[in-house]
Amino acid sequence: MVGLVTTFSDLLARELGRGPGRPLVTFYDEDSGERTELSVTTYANWVAKTASLLAEEHDLEAGDTLVVDLPTHWLAPVVLGAAWTIGLRVVLAGGEGPDAAADVEPDAVVCGAPTLGAWSPLADRVPVLASALLPLGVRFREQVPAGVVDLGVAVWSQPDAFTPWQPPTDADDAVVDPPLTQGELWGAAAGGSLLTDGGRLLAELSPASPPGLGSFTEPLARGGSVVLVSGATAERLAALAGEERVDAWHPASVRGA
Repeated sequence: MVGLVTTFSDLLARELGRGPGRPLVTFYDEDSGERTELSVTTYANWVAKTASLLAEEHDLEAGDTLVVDLPTHWLAPVVLGAAWTIGLRVVLAGGEGPDAAADVEPDAVVCGAPTLGAWSPLADRVPVLASALLPLGVRFREQVPAGVVDLGVAVWSQPDAFTPWQPPTDADDAVVDPPLTQGELWGAAAGGSLLTDGGRLLAELSPASPPGLGSFTEPLARGGSVVLVSGATAERLAALAGEERVDAWHPASVRGA
C-alpha cells in the first residue's frame, strides 16, 4: 500500500514528487465530445488557482462550509482539492441542486450550469461561483445572473501556487455528510477496495457526490488515476475501458462490469 498521508495538501505534494507528469484525472463527455486529461502537475495548478480564488478573492477560510454542486466532470475533483487545501468543510451536492444541501447554510457555493438558476438567488448573501462546464473550462456564452461569479473568467488570473494562511490538519473537517475529517477521509481512501495501488479506475458518478467520492479520493490516495465518463452507453463504456487501460470499475458503473 502507498504510504498513508492524512491531509490533502501533503498527499498532493507526495504525488507531485512521485510522478508529476502522469495522468491523474481523465474526463469524457459523450454529449459534447470533450476529452480532458489532467496530469498531477496540471491538476495541482488548477487546485491552486481555484483555492486562491476562493480564499483570496472571496475570503473563505478553514472551517467554512462550501457546497460543491457539480456533476460528473473533471472540475469536481479540482474544486474538492481546492476546498481541502484551504480547510473547508465540503457539502457534496453532486449536481443535484439545492435539495441535496437543504439542511446546510453554506458560506459559498460552486455549481455547474444545470443548477445555476437554483443557486443564483443566494448570490446576494454568499459567493456563488458557477462553471459553464464547457471544454477547457471556458466562460459562459451568455451573461450569468447578477452577483454570480463566472468561474471560467475568474480562475484564469489566479496564481499557479497557493499556500493557506492556516494549513489544515488531519483533525479538520473535510466532508459534512458523511462526516469525515481529513485524516478519516484519506485513511478510508488509502484502505479502500475500488482499485489496487497505482490502478486506473473508471467511474460515472460525480466525485462531488457521497456515493462517488471514492472515485477520486481512492485513486489519489493509492497513487492511481481515474477516468470519469458522462453520458456514455454501455458499449461506449466498455470501449473506453479498453482504450484507457482501466483496471477497475466503480461499483456504480455496473453496466460495464
